[in-house]
Amino acid sequence: MVEIKTDTALESMREAGRVVAQALAAARETAAVGVRLRELDEAAHTVLTKAGARSPFLGYRPAFAPTPFPAVICASVNDAVVHGIPNDYRLRDGDLVSIDCGAELDGWTGDAAISFTVGTARPADVALIAATQQALDAGIAAATVGHRIGDIAYAISTVAREAACGMPSDFGGHGIGRRMHEDPHVPNFGRPGRGFPLRHGLTLAIEPMLMAGGHNDYRTDPDGWTLRTIDGSRAAHIEHTVAITDDGPRILTLL
Repeated sequence: MVEIKTDTALESMREAGRVVAQALAAARETAAVGVRLRELDEAAHTVLTKAGARSPFLGYRPAFAPTPFPAVICASVNDAVVHGIPNDYRLRDGDLVSIDCGAELDGWTGDAAISFTVGTARPADVALIAATQQALDAGIAAATVGHRIGDIAYAISTVAREAACGMPSDFGGHGIGRRMHEDPHVPNFGRPGRGFPLRHGLTLAIEPMLMAGGHNDYRTDPDGWTLRTIDGSRAAHIEHTVAITDDGPRILTLL
C-alpha cells in the first residue's frame, strides 16, 4: 500500500531528513587518509544519538541478508556499489567512498547517500560522481505531480547511458515514510508515462548507483551485503528523500 503523507507529516519527515544530512556531513568530515570506516560510522551514530533519532539501518535484515546489518551507515569503497559494512579498513589516498545513512525521528524516516573522494581524486572518479549527481538531479526534476514513476526512472537511465555507465539492474529507490522501505519501488530503468502516478504527498527515496565499467551486473561479497562491480570498476551512489508536492519536488534530506 502506498501512503500519501499530509503536509504535517512532510514537515516531520523534513526534520528526520535534516538529521540524516547532519550524520552524512559528520561522516564525510571524519573521512581522511588513514581513518577507519568504523570511525565514520561512529561519527554518524553520534549525530543520531544527540538528535534522539534511531537508525533504520542498524539491525535491519531484508530477505536477501544472511545477518542483520551491524552499523548505522553503509560505507562502500571503490568497486563497492552499495551496502558496504563499515569495518577496520583504513581509507587510502584516492579512494572513492559512498556513504548511505538513514534516521527515524518521531515515527518518520529519512534516507540519503553521498559519494566523495579521499585525498587526491582521480579525474575519472570526479566525472563518475558528477554523472551520478546529474542522474539524481534529473530524477528529482521528473518527480512532479502528473508524472509517473517511469518518468523518474527514464530520466535517471538516460543520464547513465549518456555517461556510458551501468547500474545494478534490480536495485533502485523506494517509497519512504513511517518505514525506510515502503511502496512504490522506484527503479533506475524505465519508460516514461508508466508506473505509479505521482501526486502531492508521495515521498520517495531516489538513488542512482552508477558503475563506471558500463555493466549492469554485479557480485555480492561473502558477507551477503556488499555489492561490487563485476569488473572491478568504481561505483558511486547518491540519494535524497524527496516529497512530491503541488509546488514541485521538495528535497527533505538537506542540511
